[in-house]
Amino acid sequence: MNQDGRMLNLRQAQRRPLWRRLLRLVCLAALAWLALTWLCVLMLRFVPPLTSAFMLERRVSALLHGEGDFALKYQWVPLARVSTELPIALVAGEDQKFPTHHGFDLQAIADALDEADEGERLRGASTISQQAAKNLFLWGGRSFVRKGLEAYFTVLLELTWPKQRILEVYLNIAEFGDGVYGAQAAAQQFFRKNAAQLSAHESALLASVLPNPKKLHADRPSPYVQRHSEWIERQGSHATLRNRVCESALASIATAAEQATTPRPNLPPARTRSPAHRPDGCRRTWS
Repeated sequence: MNQDGRMLNLRQAQRRPLWRRLLRLVCLAALAWLALTWLCVLMLRFVPPLTSAFMLERRVSALLHGEGDFALKYQWVPLARVSTELPIALVAGEDQKFPTHHGFDLQAIADALDEADEGERLRGASTISQQAAKNLFLWGGRSFVRKGLEAYFTVLLELTWPKQRILEVYLNIAEFGDGVYGAQAAAQQFFRKNAAQLSAHESALLASVLPNPKKLHADRPSPYVQRHSEWIERQGSHATLRNRVCESALASIATAAEQATTPRPNLPPARTRSPAHRPDGCRRTWS
């Protein structure tokens, strides 16, 4: 009887229209994709990424172009061991609405489209959340497919990670120079110091090269980089912006700093910074 029932079900399945079987396969594939990508995002909320899609792309490019002397520089460092000046500079220069938006700056997108309609070159309007998603999971270049996937991963990040984690991952995987990824590698490469010791000016210089890190240099700033870094410093000095960044993205630094009672080699403990380097809105996180 059971065998007859199975044969009947098989014949019924064979009679189903092809489009229904294809639709079922598409739905299963979409659910598998959603589960796999969400699990990856969930894992990376707690585990530092070993690499990123952009780093892998650069390695492959070096191999294809025979760059035998290419050496990628990347070293993860917790946000508690990064100068608070750097995340403030990144927000000031890249995405001042980062503490309050949900992944997308709709006003910036609308402004960019309006400028394009008026004949100007279409400029980017990506938020820090979007850039973190792109750098971590996707590839460079512009296409509707990549922008769609970027939006998808941005939603996953915003739903799964707190703002502090998004900023922590972004400043660790952002490219600050050709093959130089993350705050620690950039600080050592360009300023011969650790990320915890970056000044407001050095942080602004690093934030200024992000639009084109292969051509712009933080240690040899062009007139454009100099002007842009000065603007970022002025923006970052505003108490309102500093408070918003500290309250939304750096609120957990105090706990991490208090737990870091044993200094690492060549890296001063976070709580030893002088008050002059503490943003007003972050004082309670360091005291």
